[in-house]
Amino acid sequence: MKNVVVLGSTGSIGTSTVKVAEDLPQRIRLIGLAAGNNSELLVEQALKHQPMAVSLNDSSKMAELRGKLGDTCEVLAGAEGLMRLATMPEADIVLIAIVGTAGLQPALAAIRAGKDIAVASKEILVMAGEIVMSEARKHGVKVLAVDSEHSAIFQCLDGKPPESVRKLWLTASGGPFRDERAWPREKFSEITVENALKHPSWVMGRKITIDSATLFNKGLEMIEARWLFDIEMARVDVLVHPQSIVHSMVEFVDGSLLAQLSTPDMCLPIQYALTYPERAVNERVQTHFPKLGSLTFEEPDAERFPSLTLARRAGDVGGTLPAVLNAANEVAVDAFVNRKINFPQITELVSRVMDAHTRVSHPTLEQILASDAWARSEAAKAI
Repeated sequence: MKNVVVLGSTGSIGTSTVKVAEDLPQRIRLIGLAAGNNSELLVEQALKHQPMAVSLNDSSKMAELRGKLGDTCEVLAGAEGLMRLATMPEADIVLIAIVGTAGLQPALAAIRAGKDIAVASKEILVMAGEIVMSEARKHGVKVLAVDSEHSAIFQCLDGKPPESVRKLWLTASGGPFRDERAWPREKFSEITVENALKHPSWVMGRKITIDSATLFNKGLEMIEARWLFDIEMARVDVLVHPQSIVHSMVEFVDGSLLAQLSTPDMCLPIQYALTYPERAVNERVQTHFPKLGSLTFEEPDAERFPSLTLARRAGDVGGTLPAVLNAANEVAVDAFVNRKINFPQITELVSRVMDAHTRVSHPTLEQILASDAWARSEAAKAI
């Protein structure tokens, strides 16, 4: 039995994690649940799974939460609540599924408390991959991937050393604007929020869905892979694979390629992270190759999707630049969703903020957070 804390239990990854726990009641116990502002779903989850503690970002709802949960569990709130849950003595693993940068401090706290972490929030490793992985080695804990792409690579590597790898291949669906005939670049300024939220393969939260439309999601994953697997950016690349069946591949130095395949379902990589190193029986994911017909691959078009070039630059240069890339993109996506900028201006804004940044190499956590705050301010000014 593994005792699991879920930070972000009411989002798309969080609710999938709850499903996995319900599938495997003899193997997974949810002892801590943290949510943003969805108190109704948090109450429902808590009453069903009886965690030891819950936390809500909105502290004004604590009294209401306590009224509904009574003395069934401890009720916490805000950043302090996240930190308390992340360091629960009873926890074996902390799954971090908080959108944005709010998961970084709890992730480091969990590591320093000797907890394995399962990472669904790309920002943690994009912003502070060097620090996070160094702390994990120092404290002897595992950093396990929840993204389907990084889970695939982790499964394919199976403990092989970095020097055995020629290239890591991250696959991308291509998003809703992959087809140049339907969406030529000159029409990108006409893309609406509703267009961008129609992902062809996955059901995800708003921010990550927009990132998948710009391919920023894949750019962030490249940086994440660089740190998770100790592979420099030159050996991390992207392939467009519209069917989303091959979740990623590892090309080894002898020319062999190993891939992990399955029907798209986030419950699979979540389950593997929570049960690792074992595999648990589950009938949720079924893959029928005769029905698939064919699997195809394309090179991504860097001119139509300049986010990949920006991400590679940030990952190559390193230091505080990835944090700046991530923060500026968060602000730009929010501006696009609120119809303040158009679709191409997302990447234009990020590029402008990156160009204005004075990079700090091998930064401290304080310098990373300062760069994050600076980038948000710069991006807001530009809007």
